[in-house]
Amino acid sequence: MQIMNSSRVIMGFLALFVLASCGDTTDERAATGALSGAVVAGPAGAVVGGTVGALAD
Repeated sequence: MQIMNSSRVIMGFLALFVLASCGDTTDERAATGALSGAVVAGPAGAVVGGTVGALAD
């Protein structure tokens, strides 16, 4: 059971980083990162996702 929960968390964060890099502009990447972060980890995930999206090149 623990392995299944860990794999879901890992897959969620991988999805977060993939979606955080979507978009043509910094604003779009920050928005998609924040949205995917909110889905994966709630409000704290939205902050992290927005930051990663803004910094993604």
